[in-house]
Amino acid sequence: MPQQRHALCCVLALLAGTPAWAQSEANTAWPALSRGYLGLSLGQSDYRVGCGNTLFPCDEKDNSVNLYAGSMLGNFWGVELGYINMGRVDRAGGSTKVQGLNLSLVGNAPLGGSAFGVFGKLGTTYGFTDSSTAAGSGAAGGSENGFGLSYGAGVSYDFTPKLSATLGWDSHDLRFAGSGRDAVRSTSLGLRYRY
Repeated sequence: MPQQRHALCCVLALLAGTPAWAQSEANTAWPALSRGYLGLSLGQSDYRVGCGNTLFPCDEKDNSVNLYAGSMLGNFWGVELGYINMGRVDRAGGSTKVQGLNLSLVGNAPLGGSAFGVFGKLGTTYGFTDSSTAAGSGAAGGSENGFGLSYGAGVSYDFTPKLSATLGWDSHDLRFAGSGRDAVRSTSLGLRYRY
């Protein structure tokens, strides 16, 4: 768990300092960094990990949180760094939880002249998974971490030139003890602020 706390602290420090850093760099050789944004999405996760013995309760869904910062590098392309927490589900007489750090290439496009837009993401998530299981459950317990593919898509609506609402769907390919890799997906609503 110390690795997870350290990684979370690093991301939160980065997110907290992003607006001031980007504004101070606005007139440098990297003017695209001044077109940054911060976002928060809340939703529901969907675990695709097996449940083991059916004698034990098994959940597949919990609340999810995605806190992120990004910068547009052109009119349609940008990069995004974020922290994800997919909550905790009951499984195999114990529980399984997931969190991680995500880095993605993001594509945005407006829909005609309206305030609506679409976006897509492709990148990687360094995930931390932790599973506890009961004896005789038929499922392995333990912790895993590592990189996996991530991707997602969604729609946005601009309330103002700086503030947007988002509806998104994301998938993260993560390592779990005893089962190799499985996807954890989420559907979320969020707000994105451009600075």
